[in-house]
Amino acid sequence: MMTPQQQIIQMLGLAARARKIITGEELVVTAVRNGSAKLVFLADDASKNSNKKIQDKCTYYKVPYAIFGDRYTLGQATGKEARVTVAITDAGFAKKLKSLIAQINEA
Repeated sequence: MMTPQQQIIQMLGLAARARKIITGEELVVTAVRNGSAKLVFLADDASKNSNKKIQDKCTYYKVPYAIFGDRYTLGQATGKEARVTVAITDAGFAKKLKSLIAQINEA
């Protein structure tokens, strides 16, 4: 049985292959602003600046976000180089990922 963390990484990979993610700080901020981001992941090793910027934007536009893994975990999960932030643009993926995050937070 996979841990919720492993399932999140797997789901991020599926979402990436389905082209339902946006990575990179500026693009994610734009996606949050225009309402296409359904859920945002932020690496726990993001700079204070990036961290604050993404969290403030998500809070203001009421987009849920989760701090998960480090930039290498997020990059690896999405099949890219190190990534500090990843936005999920598909409601289905976002819903599933939110339930996995909830499982981790309950544990």
